[in-house]
Amino acid sequence: MMKDSMIQVICGPGKGKTASALGRGVSALIRGKNVIMVQFLKGSMDSDNMEVLKRLEPEFKLFRFEKSPMVFDRLSDEEKEEARINIRNGLNFSKKVLVTGECDILILDEGIITLEELCALITQARQSEAELIMTGTVYPAALDEWVDEVTKLQTRFE
Repeated sequence: MMKDSMIQVICGPGKGKTASALGRGVSALIRGKNVIMVQFLKGSMDSDNMEVLKRLEPEFKLFRFEKSPMVFDRLSDEEKEEARINIRNGLNFSKKVLVTGECDILILDEGIITLEELCALITQARQSEAELIMTGTVYPAALDEWVDEVTKLQTRFE
């Protein structure tokens, strides 16, 4: 019997995308699933938050590919290039996770990649039968035919 391969996007200018993805990940743990979360551009995370997430291991693993505590748009050109290399490393890691079947659910949090790379990753997730949850500020309409569920968040005071 084949598993369902659900592709979800949580997007928008609002706050709460990462928290929503984390909530979905924790819900998956309750159903006996293994979750890997890959964070790309989240800046620094305080040690208390990291400690809470560490308690969820080994069923929920967090991998961070961010070196700078600053937001991407505020980085110098040299720092942006380093961030792009980190994003590429995170993307390659995510592909490996899908190929090896290391998890039931893969969460990609705030990655900046091309539409072609995104569609290739979605295809790979469907082939591996893994669920994929992606967060980001921008949602390209071209993804409509690729994803199963889109949640758009916007905070009240934006």
